[in-house]
Amino acid sequence: MSSSDRSRAVDLTRTYEVRTYGCQMNVHDSERLSGLLEDAGYVRAAEGSDGDADVVVFNTCAVRENADNRLYGNLGRLAPMKTKRPGMQIAVGGCLAQKDRDTIVKKAPWVDVVFGTHNIGKLPVLLERARVQEEAQVEIAESLEAFPSTLPTRRESAYAAWVSISVGCNNTCTFCIVPALRGKEKDRRTGDILAEIEALVGEGVSEITLLGQNVNAYGSDIGDREAFSKLLRACGKIEGLERVRFTSPHPRDFTDDVIAAMAETPNVMPQLHMPMQSGSDTVLKAMRRSYRQERFLGIIDKVRASIPHAAITTDIIVGFPGETEEDFEQTLHAVREARFAQAFTFQYSKRPGTPAATMEGQIPKEVVQARYERLVALQEEISWDENKKQVGRTLELMVAEGEGRKDGATHRLSGRAADNRLVHFTKPDTEVRPGDVVTVEITYAAPHHLLAEGAVLEVRRTRAGDAWEKRNTAEAAKPAGVMLGLPKVGAPEPLPVAAGGGCGRD
Repeated sequence: MSSSDRSRAVDLTRTYEVRTYGCQMNVHDSERLSGLLEDAGYVRAAEGSDGDADVVVFNTCAVRENADNRLYGNLGRLAPMKTKRPGMQIAVGGCLAQKDRDTIVKKAPWVDVVFGTHNIGKLPVLLERARVQEEAQVEIAESLEAFPSTLPTRRESAYAAWVSISVGCNNTCTFCIVPALRGKEKDRRTGDILAEIEALVGEGVSEITLLGQNVNAYGSDIGDREAFSKLLRACGKIEGLERVRFTSPHPRDFTDDVIAAMAETPNVMPQLHMPMQSGSDTVLKAMRRSYRQERFLGIIDKVRASIPHAAITTDIIVGFPGETEEDFEQTLHAVREARFAQAFTFQYSKRPGTPAATMEGQIPKEVVQARYERLVALQEEISWDENKKQVGRTLELMVAEGEGRKDGATHRLSGRAADNRLVHFTKPDTEVRPGDVVTVEITYAAPHHLLAEGAVLEVRRTRAGDAWEKRNTAEAAKPAGVMLGLPKVGAPEPLPVAAGGGCGRD
């Protein structure tokens, strides 16, 4: 190859960066967007590139009042960079793109592609079309074109993976815009889900999280109310799959057969994240949540009776329109009764396009802030008390990557217990890789993490650790530049089907 040819090859190297905002569904979609771009010949930009990539993709969320301000602020910062770099492209996808399809290019005419939640698979084609036609491409599908999990992927983890079992939501919560943007619930075939999980396990994945906007409503689209519990039990039969989690369920659909499946399936973890949103029956009714405090706490009691060591977490909104001090006290009461391991607490934020945004009785900011601080203080106390109960226990941890920000300075590693609690542990003399499993004794508890300060009791090297090592070795061996032609376009090739496919932030 001549020097001019080598120079041209480098010039044809196209890098990309995906910026993700929002829920786990968006994280899952972003892994697919990365996979699609790499399948089309793009190369991931180095960490910290901060907009220095040839293609910058924003995967947006629309659940906060200031979501659009955040997006347009970021787009504004990229505008001068794009002016200086001919050929740079910017794409906007996700929920905000689905909602504001007609305004994004008007407000930010330097954007090249706008795509929605239903057609993420079109991104490479739209980028190429925008390049050739030299004009913005806006394409928003009104219904799902392909389940995210069927698209190529670049997973952030070598040992853990998301698996989408449904998309969309049939609920009509007054604070949530997701059903309007992601559509009615649509379920995947059970056989397709299990085939994907088996394929992932074959690649070294040992932990999967079943993902859905209302994950335990799985089966409503196919007319089987026990489909979700059957799916959990089927996951228990997959050899090599060590941990199964799911998020997020809805109390309305949380039935006794699901609790039994959790308790009786060894690889389904003793962890439950179930959004409560409010402890007030009046507020729950205004939210159009189809349960009341007694029903919610009853589910918690049943789960703890069947799975005594389960860690239960939740979401709570403070300051919903019309919330009185008495309503807020009911939330505090429910929190004391439920004794959540953690609670993700949010100050109510208007979601444009939702019924709650125009409700009477919007709560003054200072009142919401004061209530929020009281709730956080209570939950911190409970979280700490619940974590103190872990001291002295011997736990198995799956070693995690990037979970402990201070691990380097403290000479520790970090991992997740079966109940998903974060544990920092003393680095052993034996090599330990993310995905491997260690056994430790808990010696100290803080509100948001545990410590195992003694020597590691046991190290178990796993296929998941092998997968992490293989990936990192391959990443390190990649050349600085990759010789590419123009990105290929068209439908991606189908994923290989695994043998033995099985039985078939709400």
